[in-house]
Amino acid sequence: MSPRPPTSRPPWTATPKRRTMTESAAPPIGVGLLGFGGVGQSVYRTLAEQRDYYAARSGRAITVPRIAVRDRARSRTLSVDPGVLTDDALAIATDPALAVIVEVMGGVEPAITCIRAALEAGKHVVTANKEVMAIAGPELLELAYQRNVELLYEASVGGGIPIIAPLQRDLHANEVAAVQAIINGTTNFMLTAMAREGLTYEAALAEAQRRGYAEPDPTNDVDGTDAAYKLAILATLAFHVTVRPDDVYREGITQLTPKDFTYARRLGYIVRLVATARRAAGGLDVRVHPTLLPEDDPLAKVDGVLNAIAVEGNLIGRALFEGPGAGPAPTTSAVIADLLDIVRGIASGRRPRRPRPPSVEACIQPVGSLRMQYYLRALVRDRPGVLAEIGSALADNNISIASLLQMEADAVAGTAEIAITTHHAREADCDRFLAQAARLDAVVEQGIRLRIEDPWG
Repeated sequence: MSPRPPTSRPPWTATPKRRTMTESAAPPIGVGLLGFGGVGQSVYRTLAEQRDYYAARSGRAITVPRIAVRDRARSRTLSVDPGVLTDDALAIATDPALAVIVEVMGGVEPAITCIRAALEAGKHVVTANKEVMAIAGPELLELAYQRNVELLYEASVGGGIPIIAPLQRDLHANEVAAVQAIINGTTNFMLTAMAREGLTYEAALAEAQRRGYAEPDPTNDVDGTDAAYKLAILATLAFHVTVRPDDVYREGITQLTPKDFTYARRLGYIVRLVATARRAAGGLDVRVHPTLLPEDDPLAKVDGVLNAIAVEGNLIGRALFEGPGAGPAPTTSAVIADLLDIVRGIASGRRPRRPRPPSVEACIQPVGSLRMQYYLRALVRDRPGVLAEIGSALADNNISIASLLQMEADAVAGTAEIAITTHHAREADCDRFLAQAARLDAVVEQGIRLRIEDPWG
């Protein structure tokens, strides 16, 4: 047999299928873009630059004939035909010529109103809005289910990290026991800087703002609100019950000082703002707060503005998803991936098959009933008997000492700093100890209480 003659095409590629007249004539999918800030412009630019590639991947061309902006007269780095822009977002959401609405305007309103109007009009929706999905997601998803359209929101948690789709599909066979996450890049950058460079909270915040990682008003980041929104979304998906943002206990990072990072390191821990959702005896344990993690835990190694989400399932064990959690490019990646999924479904005639969203509200375990280890720092009088007084107060509240560090004695002031770690104790008992310790003559300044956790130990 004579050898096969060489071809210009690699042998593993198929001969391109000739498109039929019907396929060639299929009209493009019209997309309405709500919001034209950093993410909105990135989405618009990427769709234009990758037009042919995305058409080949999804089966239909994609156009963006209408964009909603707050101020049409505002100068922009990306040049767009002024006729495309409008300040009437609701008109775009209900435009019968558009099949898909992409919402990247942020904020609660008018985003919720526009998304609801689009779904009621039978349009598919892609959103990157964590506030909307945390606050109104269950109701909007139910509306999408009833209208038989898609509401996709991969970009709402973790930026470009794929986590929503894996929880909906790839991990669906698992009974999820726990989700733990670092899901706020601003605070993670600040905590990393405080640990590595010894910066104060104020200096770390100023540096984050200088680099554009923190907003002029960083409240939602530093008080844990942003992470609580995202955790509510993740917990709802992971445990198939509705978790609201108000269900999530939260503490921020404003009370941390450089000495806490020094003491934590000497004790073998790293400080991170950790979002936790796990099954517990009394319901779901959902909380966001600064946490001491063992320094060899993978989450403890997530530095800077990176995000990471760890999921523990009965079949898969522990899976870790890590990557950039914010920024125009990562968010654009997730938004366009959702958009292509929708367009592919339209092109193939596939109807949405998402499971119906949960209708049962979560039973939340009270924080006071949790059992954890604790790190306690206090400024005490440097005199005999102080440790005995504190030890007695701990014993009164069923708390035992695991380790103790005495630091920074001040001979002039007659004080010393101590850091205590405890064995497992009830949160309510720890609260009672702190109230009692504040009344002790031995305690000059109560300091801070942080929780210690070995997530997978």
